Amino acid sequence: MRPERLYLTDIVEAADAIARFLQGVDETAFMQDELRQSAVLQKLIVIGEAASRLPRTFTEQHPEIPWPDIVAFRNIAVHEYFAVDWRIVWVTATQEVPLLREQMARLLEEIADER
Repeated sequence: MRPERLYLTDIVEAADAIARFLQGVDETAFMQDELRQSAVLQKLIVIGEAASRLPRTFTEQHPEIPWPDIVAFRNIAVHEYFAVDWRIVWVTATQEVPLLREQMARLLEEIADER
């Protein structure tokens, strides 16, 4: 199993990619851009996959992070792709992912401090 820090890094890097993909893009432009939608959704899937691979003992130590919601979003995106609501993807990518990125960066600092 990979160390937790690598999964957290995956999440941070995916969040950074989402920020780059959406830089200077408003919701209307996003809704009309299939390529950008696909790119953002793929990075959200990466985030959910990384979260799903973290050990339960680790996620239980950090209940302030909505791990089950992150994983559930990934499962919907992967298994029920045609049910994806792009407005929810937009809100997730623009409002929730930046907060999650900050939380993951803090966890990475905590892990580094523990060494």
